[in-house]
Amino acid sequence: MTIKPLADRVVIKMVEAEETTKSGIILTGSAKEKPEVAEVIAVGPGGMVDGKEVKMLVKVGDKVLTSKYAGTEVKVDGTQYTIVRQSDILAIVE
Repeated sequence: MTIKPLADRVVIKMVEAEETTKSGIILTGSAKEKPEVAEVIAVGPGGMVDGKEVKMLVKVGDKVLTSKYAGTEVKVDGTQYTIVRQSDILAIVE
């Protein structure tokens, strides 16, 4: 099964959080922060959204920063994805 987003929506997959800190401390599951960096899996076509023309600025494969609690989480074939609006993406990571 594949997910094809509509309008200005983007399907992202969160990048796994680091399990150790830079100083070498191993973090337990509860101590890890929710990751904010994600990889773009699919991009909607853009177009007219709420009466305004929306041009999609992200593309498949981009690494992006998102708001911590943005979007809707879905599970497809055992993999967790998040569907967000392009406006919930804060930046592209290069």
